[in-house]
This record gives sequence, C-alpha cells and structure tokens, in this order.
Amino acid sequence: MAETPATELRAETHEFLKALASPTRQRIMLVFAQGAELSVNEVADLAGVGQSSASQQLDILRRAHIVTSRREGKTVYYRADRDGAATALADLQSYLQTCC
Repeated sequence: MAETPATELRAETHEFLKALASPTRQRIMLVFAQGAELSVNEVADLAGVGQSSASQQLDILRRAHIVTSRREGKTVYYRADRDGAATALADLQSYLQTCC
C-alpha cells in the first residue's frame, strides 16, 4: 500500500531544520564524523567553541534528534543520531514530493 504524502512537516522535523540552520551546530556535527562518541569538552575543543556554548548547542541538537547522549558517571557522551536524522529526512522528502 502506498504511503500517504505529507501535507505538513512533523514538529520534530521543524526542530531538526532549525537545529541545522546554525553554522555553529553544523560545525559541531562535523566532529561526529565516522561515528565518534565525544564528551562536551571534546566537542568544544574540536569545534572551537567554549564548553558552555558546546553544551547549549548539543542540547538543541539532542532535542532535534540529531545527536543522542548517554551518561557514564559524571560525563555525558554524545554521538550522531542517524535514525533520528533519517526519520526527519524521510519526512522532509515526503513533504517536498507533495509540494514540489
């Protein structure tokens, strides 16, 4: 059975698009290439931002299902959320096929 085309984007997809609109968050996402799992401090160092800024940006990316996190003791580790990104991209593709 064919899937019904999306007539509007899901709220999660809106958050995904807003999160990726920031050049700082785009730069942070590049540090997760090849499946890296990193702490906030490692992300801050690799992305060239302060620890506080990295923490805020990672929270936005996590809420948008672009990164996932896990806690080990006092340290929180982040990695790319490929499933979350794939879901948002599928929603966006369905929407664009409907309107365009």
